[in-house]
Amino acid sequence: MKFFVDTADVNEIRTLNDLGMLDGVTTNPSLIAKAGRDIKEVTKEICDIVSGPVSAEVTALDHETMMKEADVLAKIADNIAIKVPLTFDGLKTCKALTDNGQMVNVTLCFSATQALLAAKAGATFISPFIGRLDDMGINGMELIGEIRTIYDNYGFETEILAASIRTINHVKEAAMIGADVSTVPPSTLHALVKHPLTDKGLDAFTADWKKTGQSIL
Repeated sequence: MKFFVDTADVNEIRTLNDLGMLDGVTTNPSLIAKAGRDIKEVTKEICDIVSGPVSAEVTALDHETMMKEADVLAKIADNIAIKVPLTFDGLKTCKALTDNGQMVNVTLCFSATQALLAAKAGATFISPFIGRLDDMGINGMELIGEIRTIYDNYGFETEILAASIRTINHVKEAAMIGADVSTVPPSTLHALVKHPLTDKGLDAFTADWKKTGQSIL
């Protein structure tokens, strides 16, 4: 499974990228607003840090303006993935962009039929929102499984990008079902490495090593 980080905080991105396990970045208008920086400036900086796809989202709702915004965003860097909403205008934009070789991330997916349409439009990534479905009392992981089955049935190459990840269990379950990518907040990526038994084991090893009086260096 690929790991994307869902943030526009360049310091967090740089720290996680230095681990060597970051495959890409996703941003959206809310994250750009939180960063408090110009969208083109911060997106360019992110693209310079990571070599994988960096999703930059259009803000227009109509196809014509989406295409104009996509043209501006695509010129920022070669690893830009244009992010469009799962609407008819968004799908029309997706088809036009992917026909020209542009990576496209279709976002705000909440049903398997929506994901089917995105795949038919040639989407590079489909972003089903797990956490927001869970908030409504719907098991978001079931959607990941449904999309996986449909895509496998027909050989669609669109990658399932599990989004709106809230917990480490979301990451684990998405990986078990077969999502291609998880995009997660920095805090969740950091939490993946944590386990109380790991800490307990290290404490025991450290205490025993001190008793030997030795030093490796």
